[in-house]
Amino acid sequence: MAEMGVYEAMRTLKAVRRLKPDPIPDDVMRRVLEAATWAPTGGNRQPWRIVAVKDPARKKQLGEWYAGRWSQFSKMYRSAIGADMPADARKRMERTLDAGDYLAAHFGEAPVIAIFCFNPKEMAITDAKLNRVSVVGGGSVYPAVENLLIACRAEGLGCVLTTLLCEVEPQVNKLLAIPEPWGTCAAIPIGYPVGKGHGPLTRRPVEELAYLDSWGNRFA
Repeated sequence: MAEMGVYEAMRTLKAVRRLKPDPIPDDVMRRVLEAATWAPTGGNRQPWRIVAVKDPARKKQLGEWYAGRWSQFSKMYRSAIGADMPADARKRMERTLDAGDYLAAHFGEAPVIAIFCFNPKEMAITDAKLNRVSVVGGGSVYPAVENLLIACRAEGLGCVLTTLLCEVEPQVNKLLAIPEPWGTCAAIPIGYPVGKGHGPLTRRPVEELAYLDSWGNRFA
């Protein structure tokens, strides 16, 4: 396997929603899963697990659930596309939604669907008592998700982070025999891309997202 620089991998890690059903070699999949294990977690507890779903019947059911959720989600976003939206932004949104439609129609055909699980009892959730949505627990899970995504990029695999199946978590847990108190936080279909796949990202610049010493003081 030819090594890819970490900056190149991050800079070109697109959400790839059009995936081939071709199988992924076991040694490649193992490297991707191993990359997830290197991620930092609070107290090095690693309170996450991955269920790598390859069974066709289970994938088919996951795909049906995903398609149902996506149908509702996409209608909301398509209704937000208005005539006053800049043409370039409208085209990008339409392309993204079209790719999302394709993913929903073929979700269960991905060779592997990685279901990320977490155990809240193994997390130090330091913001649980604040008067806002709690996010700290995710700090012990989503770095592993990102490691897996970057490893997929390095291996030439397409992938995309999805969370819609979290809306049907009880059904997913039953299907995959996930025990209490484990929950789910991501479902990542993985496969070789149809067409180009990954490429340069469109993101806001550092000057809009990073501040120096105090809020609003741009990092020049």
